Amino acid sequence: MAYQLPPLPYPYDALEPYIDAETMRLHHDKHHQAYIDAVNKAIEPYPQFANIIIEDLLRHLNDVPEEIRTTVRNNGGGHANHQFFWKVIGPPNGGRPAGALAESITRDFGSFDAFQSQFTDAATKHFGSGWAFLVVDPPTKKLEIMTTPNQDSVLLHGKPGLLACDVWEHSYYLKYQNRRPEYLKAWWNVVNWPVVSSRYEHFLEGKQQL
Repeated sequence: MAYQLPPLPYPYDALEPYIDAETMRLHHDKHHQAYIDAVNKAIEPYPQFANIIIEDLLRHLNDVPEEIRTTVRNNGGGHANHQFFWKVIGPPNGGRPAGALAESITRDFGSFDAFQSQFTDAATKHFGSGWAFLVVDPPTKKLEIMTTPNQDSVLLHGKPGLLACDVWEHSYYLKYQNRRPEYLKAWWNVVNWPVVSSRYEHFLEGKQQL
């Protein structure tokens, strides 16, 4: 199999009380696995893609045969987005970003509180299923907030992702039902700012993001 489900980097209950263990179990073991199964099935007839990391496959989506391109975009995007998501959340530790990331957030949004408010607003108002991201615009090196529908990856837009928030209902419905704003308020407590900051520093050093 070309792609395999990466282990969750912490126990299922590590994000309690903000994200419950059963949601994490279903989200990781069932939903993420389903995206992997689907993209593997799509590329199985094309062995030339077997050893290409999913991020590079999405970066070069136009090179994927047209008959499987939508499947790769949707399910390969789901795999890449979830790999990203598990890394930038973790056991609650509070705090805020520090160093270069904190300085750039203040530069581009005015303050951390203003950034948090704008990000929450974008995630709350995103229609239907999708994602909210903090990304970097490579030409200007400015930080931006963007949302994508379904499982579209920011890699399709050529913008390295620093932070990802899943706003599909499967990421919060067991605990929060239809109360997406309540989920988002809780979600900030599990953001792993050291990892997010490290992603930004890697961008500044010219390293590719995975």
